[in-house]
Amino acid sequence: MGKLQAALRWAFMRVEALFNRAFGDRMNPLYQLGTIGFFLFWLAVISGLYLYAFFGTGVAQAYESMRSITHVQWWAGGILRSVHRYASAAMVMVMLLHMVRNFAFDRLRGFRWFSWVTGVALIWGVYVSGINGYMLPWDRLAQFVITATFEWLDALPGFGGALMRNLIRPESISDRFFSLLSFLHIGVPLVVLLLLFVHVQRVPKARTNPPRPIMISVAVTLLVLSLAYPAVSQGGPADLARAVASVGLDWFYLPLYPLLDAWGYRAGWILVGAGTLLLLLLPWLPPMRRSAKGEHRMTVHPATEPIPVRAGETLLDAGLRHGLTLPYECRNGGCGVCRCVVLHGSVDHGAYQPAVLTAAQRARGEALMCCATALGDVDIEVPDGAVARAPRRMYTAAVESLERIAPEVMRVMLVLPQGERVEFRAGQYIDIVLDDGSRRAFSFANPPGDDPRIELHVRRIPGGRFTGHVFDTMKVGDPLRFEGPLGEFTLREGRQPILFVAGATGFAPIKSIVEDAFARGVQRPMLLYWGVRHAADLYALELAERWQREHSNFRVVPVLSEPDPSWEGRRGLVHEAMLSDHPDLSGQEVYVCGSVRMVEAAVPAFLKQGLAEESCFTDAFVVPGAPPPAAPAAADGAGPRPA
Repeated sequence: MGKLQAALRWAFMRVEALFNRAFGDRMNPLYQLGTIGFFLFWLAVISGLYLYAFFGTGVAQAYESMRSITHVQWWAGGILRSVHRYASAAMVMVMLLHMVRNFAFDRLRGFRWFSWVTGVALIWGVYVSGINGYMLPWDRLAQFVITATFEWLDALPGFGGALMRNLIRPESISDRFFSLLSFLHIGVPLVVLLLLFVHVQRVPKARTNPPRPIMISVAVTLLVLSLAYPAVSQGGPADLARAVASVGLDWFYLPLYPLLDAWGYRAGWILVGAGTLLLLLLPWLPPMRRSAKGEHRMTVHPATEPIPVRAGETLLDAGLRHGLTLPYECRNGGCGVCRCVVLHGSVDHGAYQPAVLTAAQRARGEALMCCATALGDVDIEVPDGAVARAPRRMYTAAVESLERIAPEVMRVMLVLPQGERVEFRAGQYIDIVLDDGSRRAFSFANPPGDDPRIELHVRRIPGGRFTGHVFDTMKVGDPLRFEGPLGEFTLREGRQPILFVAGATGFAPIKSIVEDAFARGVQRPMLLYWGVRHAADLYALELAERWQREHSNFRVVPVLSEPDPSWEGRRGLVHEAMLSDHPDLSGQEVYVCGSVRMVEAAVPAFLKQGLAEESCFTDAFVVPGAPPPAAPAAADGAGPRPA
């Protein structure tokens, strides 16, 4: 079993790394399997309620009512019947994949046995509900499913063929029988809903809704599939006088039925019983993951009291369970936001993406809180005292001004109510909260200081919901809710020369950092490479050149990646321009802010030219729902994600 887990873990890690490059860790569907399952359940419930409103719960009405729903009312009922079918099938697929992933990463032992066992019960609840659903249309497939199911149940001791006697004559099936089937198809999903919420009770701050772009993608996929391959009844109405010769099976819900036919019904019970028992016992079977038994203590520096950590519990889950404010995003070792330093004690690092925690970082004692589990009492430090600061707050600001500073960039100034201000550090960001709860991240473009206003640089994203609103409909005085401050992309104390690399509106947090450094009298040499596609995108070049004139320790180098006959400056990718000027980066401190692709291309190249890992700090943009950018140096997103 250990070899099977290792092989599955190897496969998941590589597929997840590929998905991270394609979608970003926030939108990686493999990190959202549980929330996608919840969403599919609600799609199945909503579409099912509509179908039930037009379904005739009687022997004579069932088939005709389904035919009418499917063909006469095809524009609504027919589509929703297909959505109901495919959402249910997709839920099975997602649940099984979710279970296999948790098995692969051994997330089923210790206190997690509760979630695992309730998950097994959930799967059988979904299967019972789906099989019951195939009985309702009263077509030839429904006849086969009912007959095979009754024969299978009759194989249990005590039934003795009592169920099959109800199917000997057509008149044995009554309207009361169909009312019972309909009742089951409502009652079992209610039990499934209860189990869903019980299932997540031991997951601190568990999410039950996937990000909005994933919701939209799943819904559109199901709709397209429903239009291309509509679900219809099979073979005409059921006829108990004729045996069913052949049917097309749903391989998500009915894969066991061919085996029942080939192996016999008792063998089917043995297979199901043994499989279920094995799944229920897995949390207590070897090989056991390396961890000390019992409860440990974890101290999160600075300034927190020791908190208990259960055996096998990740450091992040333990902290969240006790109300600590800890940085995290993906919770699957894919983003690196939850990186910490283990000061004392030892941990099992668990499985994570190597790109976000290198061997050198591990050697320095760093770990990812979402994956690491304590092997004894541990002391950890979250960078820059994130725990000691006040927790994130929700604010409501008003739009003070809107100024288009480039063809596709808007400067948005926000003002808080009288007496309120956000205590932030230069380089941090805020999460703007939209009406549906989704979020868009934007860096502070102004330095912290006496001015309580907030400056944001918003770049228009084609098809972007929020950025489109900013450019097309937002007005002065409009309210805007946001949470913050967030992020760790801040200037470290030191004496090394500083190199800034910004892509497009990645200039915003750099502006905040540089202006704050000037205000604090920082004398370290600072050199900014600012990469964009077109000269018009250098929306604050005059400001940066003024800094250069007024401060002897600052210089700016603009770089264009697209052809421009009128441009006489540097060309190409911004990180390559910086590398050509600095073939040896040892002794430098580098801050990179831009698209994910830019950061992923730049950082390995910097490290190859001598940059120390502990001297490289990044802030990668993620564009919600947008395709990967074509040019790393010029790409821009809706807001930053600390990488």
